[in-house]
Amino acid sequence: MSVHLGEFEQLVLLALIRLDREGYGVSVRDEIARRTGRETDFGTVYTTLARLEDKGFVSSRLGDPTPERGGRRKKLYALSPLGRAALARSLRLRCGLLRDQLA
Repeated sequence: MSVHLGEFEQLVLLALIRLDREGYGVSVRDEIARRTGRETDFGTVYTTLARLEDKGFVSSRLGDPTPERGGRRKKLYALSPLGRAALARSLRLRCGLLRDQLA
């Protein structure tokens, strides 16, 4: 299976791994900013999460309602096994391109 993940898709998937099944739009955005210094708008994060979910690379579920959100629920995302495999392949390809040049 040929999988092409863009750089931002990789960052979102990596953030989801770090957030351990508790990732939602704001936390994904904050994790990427904290780890990379890259500020991103919410629309970009949510669009990417939706695209990754359509591809089967992430799954989502609704969290419990919280008073801080006026009783609304968060949509929580997690990396799927297919997403984990796609990310691993994508990172291997990227690293493979540089391996000989960095040695």
